[in-house]
Amino acid sequence: MKPLVVEARANTKKEAAKIQNRRLQKKFNGSATKPRLSVFCSEKQLYAMLVDDQNKKCLFSGSTLQESIRQSPSCTTIEAAERVGEELVKTCIDLNINEISSYDRNGFARGERMQAFEIAISRHGFLPR
Repeated sequence: MKPLVVEARANTKKEAAKIQNRRLQKKFNGSATKPRLSVFCSEKQLYAMLVDDQNKKCLFSGSTLQESIRQSPSCTTIEAAERVGEELVKTCIDLNINEISSYDRNGFARGERMQAFEIAISRHGFLPR
């Protein structure tokens, strides 16, 4: 008879971030007047979305890859991330959005691009405290 071996499986950093993100999405739901801000930062780019969870709509999506963001003169991804933040603020003003329900970084740490984006949106008071 073989002894029963039980192994504990620890979550990797990425898996733990995804689990925490799912929990947060259940807790915070965006609406048309108070959308959820979801930001993902890959190794090279930054992607941001304003999400209305109640109506299942994306109110704004922007990334550092967009040609309208990267216009002339060409810029670094950090400058482009700041421009994404400025475009997000313009969209919020156009849609009469004064507040964001939650800021979702998808469980990832802040890098230079993320900080540049956060500075651009916090100047206008859109970053919840």
